[in-house]
Amino acid sequence: MTSDNERKEKRLVDEIMELLVTHYGGSLSEEDLDRRIEMLEQSIQVAKMSHAGQFRKSGEPYIFHPLRVAHLAARNWMDFPSICAAMLHDVVEDTPVTLAEVESAFDYEIAFLVNGLTKVTDEKLSLEVLRNQTYRKQLLTAIEDVRVLCLKFWDRIDNLQTIGALDPEKQSLIAEETREVYVPLALHLGMGYVTSELDALSLRVLYPRRFERYQEILEAIRDKMQPDLRKIRALMGQLFESHKINALIKDRWRPFSIAAARAASQGVSKLYTMEIDVDRTLDVYMALGLVHSLFPAIPGKLKDYLNVPSQFGFQSLQTTVQADEYRLRIEITTHKLARFNRAGVLAPGFVFRKANFQELMRSLLEGESVFDTESLRLASSSIQVYTPHGERIILPEGSSVLDFAFEIHEEVGLHAARGRVNGKMRLLKSRLLDGDQVEIERAPKPRAQDQWLEWSITPKARNAIRRYLRGRIREEEPVD
Repeated sequence: MTSDNERKEKRLVDEIMELLVTHYGGSLSEEDLDRRIEMLEQSIQVAKMSHAGQFRKSGEPYIFHPLRVAHLAARNWMDFPSICAAMLHDVVEDTPVTLAEVESAFDYEIAFLVNGLTKVTDEKLSLEVLRNQTYRKQLLTAIEDVRVLCLKFWDRIDNLQTIGALDPEKQSLIAEETREVYVPLALHLGMGYVTSELDALSLRVLYPRRFERYQEILEAIRDKMQPDLRKIRALMGQLFESHKINALIKDRWRPFSIAAARAASQGVSKLYTMEIDVDRTLDVYMALGLVHSLFPAIPGKLKDYLNVPSQFGFQSLQTTVQADEYRLRIEITTHKLARFNRAGVLAPGFVFRKANFQELMRSLLEGESVFDTESLRLASSSIQVYTPHGERIILPEGSSVLDFAFEIHEEVGLHAARGRVNGKMRLLKSRLLDGDQVEIERAPKPRAQDQWLEWSITPKARNAIRRYLRGRIREEEPVD
């Protein structure tokens, strides 16, 4: 007789296979597809044998954790080697299987990803040092292959969803680490779904009573609004259909966060977004006009992030309308951009600024601390500013004129005297806003000084300033 666990395992495996064949079957030859399916089946068998007899704190057979991680990865367009690595991500860390055995049984690519997901171990080092060394290892691996971070996100999501069996102190440590390290990393990679999911799951652990209150408020609002939302969706659907616009209308309720909990009493527009996905960019603007013909727009609430992404990387038109008694926030985008907004770097066709990411990771690893979490947090939210020639420069939110100078070139930064922002002279410490045009006036000699470290926030600027100041101190030291 087939047990519940066996049925559950078969369902997950079948769905993983179906997702991968759907996403990649059309781009692979029949022979190549068969080979990759065989490799995945082998990884599942190795994981099952390696974790046989192992159970999680909840009493659940351990194999379900890598299966769920692989399922999440497959749902979000990760490829065959990534799914194999997801299945094997704990075998080196938690079983007698070695990394060399993984590479021998599979290939270097899968072993590389598994190694990036394996914690650093050393009996001579403290837990804090080991944790920081693990972060460094993950980032060094991610500089070469960003998939390792994406797999870590799915691993962490499943751990947070099944965290209840751990003691409260351990739960809090995992949740705090997630918010400090993995949430800003996901945000930097444009992964909207992962960012909000990791943050909400972590905060649920840290503030369980607030979470319960928020869910109760949300449920009450949702129950009250559903009949009216159905009517609004039907009206919009009929109007779009009459104008030959193929539109998918979805409800999106705000995940739990401290800001969401505070906004719960400020009205529906703070908690609910109606998302409208259409086929083409032209249809986005046509849909906006049709929405405004149905319901009056609230002045000052229209934001066009369709061609120039928002500071968080999302691409859409955003408006707020008065729909009878409700003030509704509406977001309109294309089906393709909706995938970008959700999955970021993993979405098919996503243009990933790999060089920018690699530079940021290297800058974080060069910082004064073992792992510069504050700079990581700042870098995850960005602004876009422009040179006098119209070149777009992406900087962390809160960056100064000085940060801009160092982003152009280290020598420009070291010789910076002041800036011209939108045609007006500004001090180097002046903070920049999204859309500013910036020009740097240079001095004949380097002007870097200690207080520049207070004026800059980017790792690139701060590391360059520290190097210059250390070099100047060495030059001033007397020679014996």
